[in-house]
Amino acid sequence: MAVSTDDRPVNDRQGPLTDLRVIEMGQLLAGPFCGQLLADFGAEVIKFEQPGVGDPLREWGREKPHGKSLWWPVVARNKKSVTLNLREPEGQAIVKELVAQSDIVIENFRPGTMERWNLGYEELSEINPRIVMVRVTGFGQTGPYAKRAGFGAIGEAMGGLRYVVGDPSTPPSRMGISIGDELAAIHAALGAVMAIHARERTGRGQVVDSAIYEAVLNMMESLITEYHRADYVRERTGAVLPNIAPSNVYPTADGKLMLIAANQDNVFKRLAAAMGKPELATDPKFATHTARGEVQAELDNMVSDWTSTLKLDDLEEVLAEAGVPAGLIYTAPEMMADRHFQAREAIVEVPAPVFGSLKMQNVAPRLSETPGHIRHAGPDLGEHNDAVLKDILGMADDKLADLKSRGII
Repeated sequence: MAVSTDDRPVNDRQGPLTDLRVIEMGQLLAGPFCGQLLADFGAEVIKFEQPGVGDPLREWGREKPHGKSLWWPVVARNKKSVTLNLREPEGQAIVKELVAQSDIVIENFRPGTMERWNLGYEELSEINPRIVMVRVTGFGQTGPYAKRAGFGAIGEAMGGLRYVVGDPSTPPSRMGISIGDELAAIHAALGAVMAIHARERTGRGQVVDSAIYEAVLNMMESLITEYHRADYVRERTGAVLPNIAPSNVYPTADGKLMLIAANQDNVFKRLAAAMGKPELATDPKFATHTARGEVQAELDNMVSDWTSTLKLDDLEEVLAEAGVPAGLIYTAPEMMADRHFQAREAIVEVPAPVFGSLKMQNVAPRLSETPGHIRHAGPDLGEHNDAVLKDILGMADDKLADLKSRGII
């Protein structure tokens, strides 16, 4: 899980996808996060951006040291930035020329946009029958809502997530991250590598249609089935898992909070012993998963009374020795200081222009033989124009100058 140093060349790619070239034409988060995942594992991701403007994500974020976004260096890491006006025929022609030499196209515009630009799948697959087109939208490529604007928040709401997040005493809550976009991107990346795998058998590419609301819906466990067969509608439950006990956030003597998940029978037995109350494990009132669920509030109070007598460090040590799953609710400072994060290099420091370096999450998951790799932070706008247009497409300098003068690149 190495990170490149300043003198490592940009094209030094590692990972299982090093034989793939990806064209990314999405913006903001859903499409670009899909591109990030593929780039992290070695794919050459060439991101087309509007000349002079770039991806709006370059401007996102509350904190902007040096006037620069801190989202961009992460989501655009390992990518090449090329400026190109996709609305102009000459820009579209450049896309088609590169498609002939590529494996995957990612886009997250409204359905119909790529077709208006003469860049739909039917046209691109005529140029390169092996091309895989990944399309990330709010509602998918078909159906009555297909052409609606669909940001991640809408997909989270309609996919069922927003309703079940938060405390029952409050309106539905946001997760604190753009989870809808990111789930759609993960599904899109998975679909892309599955389509590439299928291509090895069929010789042809295909369309990967990743809808945000469906990606969210896919994570909703038995929510639909519970309503279908039991007329049960899941509600917001805050920190509690209904009928799953003990599994909650508990206070410590020094004012901290510890999440303890000891709902499995054998784990609860170990927790009871650690609490000095081993008899709870054989008491019919607490002995089984179902029984504990029926007295959840009472059991949570008992666990809270015990954890309140111990400081966080002592409680963590007792639970670790007992083999009871537990963890502090971390914010960024705790993550960066944690020895386990450090030992596994879960957070790494990456060279970054202007900033000098930036700490960010490392590549996940970990592959033992072909691990992913962070080569560089998000590039400057148009940083790789020459590397792509000259070195890959063979474009002459005078042609580049002409396209730039007319706002095509």
